[in-house]
Amino acid sequence: MPKMNMLHAINSALDITMAEHPQACIFGEDVGYFGGVFRATSGLQEKYGSHRVFNTPLTEQGIMGFANGLAAFGAPALAEIQFADYIFPAFDQIVNESAKFRYRSGNEFDVGNLTIRTPYGGGIAGGLYHSQSPEAYFAHTPGLKIVVPRNPYQAKGLLRASIKDDNPVIFFEPKRLYRASTGEVPEEDYSIELGKAEVVTQGTDVTLLAWGAQMEIIEDAAKRASEQGIICEVIDLRSILPWDMETIAESVTKTGRLVVSHEAPITNGFGAEIAATIQQECFLHLESPILRVCGLDTPYPLALEKEYVPDALKVLAAIKQSVEF
Repeated sequence: MPKMNMLHAINSALDITMAEHPQACIFGEDVGYFGGVFRATSGLQEKYGSHRVFNTPLTEQGIMGFANGLAAFGAPALAEIQFADYIFPAFDQIVNESAKFRYRSGNEFDVGNLTIRTPYGGGIAGGLYHSQSPEAYFAHTPGLKIVVPRNPYQAKGLLRASIKDDNPVIFFEPKRLYRASTGEVPEEDYSIELGKAEVVTQGTDVTLLAWGAQMEIIEDAAKRASEQGIICEVIDLRSILPWDMETIAESVTKTGRLVVSHEAPITNGFGAEIAATIQQECFLHLESPILRVCGLDTPYPLALEKEYVPDALKVLAAIKQSVEF
């Protein structure tokens, strides 16, 4: 099985889709010959032609308006928003059009063939306009699915599942891991079911939950905790919407404790929804309050990025706080 980084895995998933569907199109800012700012679409225009892999004007609202129209006619629309920070001009098209197409037509038409890829998160010294994690904004919107992979294997399988899903999907890609994360990835096609969390490491004392790039952080924290005799159960949520409450509740019922970590600011981050739901479902099994280790309630800083991002030491401190409560 060949080794790929996350960019190669994403490119492979897109390549399979383009070969599978003659009407599939990839479009966004600089995705053509240039291959996108991170080169995720490299080589695909040469292979499938500029009528199927093409650059758009620098207008995110226009990209998503076109994507909705293309998907409404049944063609797989593979839209790229260059940075997740740039998705806000397209917010109206995604939230008021993409998410509601099926509902407002009484299921007579939809944009289920729409997949929106966008790199999110920090770790590349991108400052306040190239480092945000906006998943919680869209998690408030019925009609969308939201997916975040943690490594190359997950990225390819989850992207293929997102493209084949009958609903519009926002696929947030952790840009910090594009080239940093490598692993064995099958060249052939495969999919990973959406809406299902994965228990990465079994444990008995504390449940640790994250998604995307933050998985690497909580796995590091779990290793440090094990050296102090604390055995953590590590779970990758993978899908933000819908999210797998059953798997998380089962784990917390066993461990009695939960620490949730994400890069986005703590106030109204998706960790808040998880904490509220799990305390409702597992109240009588909890041994300590549910804790969140998240970004700060400030714009994402450049010079103080390391202080802003939740790291393994911050997660470890929360683990110890939970166990010693």
